Amino acid sequence: MDLDPNFVITDAAELSALYGPPLERSVRKQIDHLDEYCRAFIAASPLVIVGTQSGGASDNSPRGDVPGFVRVADDHTLLIPDRRGNNRLDTLANLVRNPALGLLFLVPGVAETFRVNGEATLSRDPALTESFSVQGKVPRVVLVVRVKEAYIHCSRALVRADLWNPAKFAKQGAVPSMGTVLAAHTCGFVDAQAFDDDAKTRVPVTLY
Repeated sequence: MDLDPNFVITDAAELSALYGPPLERSVRKQIDHLDEYCRAFIAASPLVIVGTQSGGASDNSPRGDVPGFVRVADDHTLLIPDRRGNNRLDTLANLVRNPALGLLFLVPGVAETFRVNGEATLSRDPALTESFSVQGKVPRVVLVVRVKEAYIHCSRALVRADLWNPAKFAKQGAVPSMGTVLAAHTCGFVDAQAFDDDAKTRVPVTLY
């Protein structure tokens, strides 16, 4: 797609002129630590989206488990176990090169989200990883996040999406299966039906 350069925004001043100043409460809501309200939201969240960037490679990756799986170590530190995955390591590789990350916590049924920005260190200290053991499975590393910014995010996006409304959930077959997508994107290396059939039994027993 070709864009008209006359309408491309290239600096922060132009952006501010277009949108105007932020609401004062939107600026004042940001804190640099985890208080009781931050802790309550994080404790209720079974899903966090982790955003990272390094050397032009940007990545957003979901991390999910039982509510409260992200542990608050103290007012300035979060601990996130790296559960079993596909070993692409996009998020972790970015963090090794650039520790900056953004976290977006979601709670089912709640329209507001919670954001944390900071820096992460990857630790494989057994004293830490073993404390996150589930079903005898120990994560290889734990993300130790130093919190720099924490703030609640308004409900507009999720309200517009009507995200938690069961009546709006996608009907079976409305979205292509993972096997179908993999078969197309790997040019047939993956067999769609075999993958989808295997996933039904494989995923539940390989969560950890």
